[in-house]
Amino acid sequence: MSQADEQEVLVTRSGGVGRLTLNRPKAINALNHAMVRTMAAALLEWESDPTVTAVVVDGAGERGLCAGGDIVAIHDDAKFGGTGSREFWRDEYVLNAAIGRYPKPYVAIMDGIVMGGGVGISAHGSVRVVTERSTIAMPETGIGFVPDVGGTHLLSRTPGEIGTHIALTTGRLNAGDAIALGFADHFVPSESLPEFVAAIASVSVEDALSRFAQPAPESPLLAQRSWIDAAYSADTVEEIVARLQAADVPEAAKAADQILGKSPVALKVTLRSLRQARELGSLEEVLNEEFRVSVAALASHDLVEGIRAQVIDKDRNPQWAPATLADVTAADVDRYFQPLGDLDLGLAAPDLEGVRP
Repeated sequence: MSQADEQEVLVTRSGGVGRLTLNRPKAINALNHAMVRTMAAALLEWESDPTVTAVVVDGAGERGLCAGGDIVAIHDDAKFGGTGSREFWRDEYVLNAAIGRYPKPYVAIMDGIVMGGGVGISAHGSVRVVTERSTIAMPETGIGFVPDVGGTHLLSRTPGEIGTHIALTTGRLNAGDAIALGFADHFVPSESLPEFVAAIASVSVEDALSRFAQPAPESPLLAQRSWIDAAYSADTVEEIVARLQAADVPEAAKAADQILGKSPVALKVTLRSLRQARELGSLEEVLNEEFRVSVAALASHDLVEGIRAQVIDKDRNPQWAPATLADVTAADVDRYFQPLGDLDLGLAAPDLEGVRP
């Protein structure tokens, strides 16, 4: 095994381009704490280096940019009272914020699978590229968790209520959806990616895009906005489900079934998180709130149970507690949003022009 094979993030330079390649292809480049620290250090160094004019982030292997965080480690922390996940999230969310305000072109190659933490290191960048192979999702409610890494910031700002639909059902976005919903900017065929990335080293990012980007595919989700908005504009998860079940649309009935299979408390916390994120002004403010929610989830029953059922035992039969939406009290939800005192993330909103809204 070569030294490059052992490195979990390949940090390289080509011309004026700094490149970060996530290098855990067998795990679809799932993020761990060391990888987050490596990325943060490289970005900080390149930010003040005048010879670096742009940054490219991609993933090794054929399966995707990044499938998310190391949820087995999160399970173990949640089960045995560890604090490693809390500190991982702290550094990860700080990295997400740094990406959102990075002063140089940050080109994220969102090819293949991009989920959870993978969204956090890509969709807050200034140049976000998808391909015909892209599959983007925030699947957290299926494991008793809540969208994080700035995901509620992105989801709350989609057209209408599509982001609420995606968050509660854990639905997946293709390239057309991602661009239409604000998760990506440009479509480049996967076969053109090597030439596109190489071009960035010799011409500007804008020139490389003009050479290789193609018109975005249509968004199937955007075409379904009428029934999505009608259902998901409700104030409670129970009412959303009722509206979906009453709609004379097969996709709506399927969405209701999908929601009812997720963690009831995670669903209610997610809806509140989305509504609050819509009112907050910056990515940093949303990340501060998400950190409180994530830390609270670490002490919950459903996070341990959800990961057990989906990833460890793989019986796909989680026993949620509370078991139904009706059983989830206001106090159950409020607990996720309590200030953490000295442990709060404490990111300050930047006073900068041109920060992505």
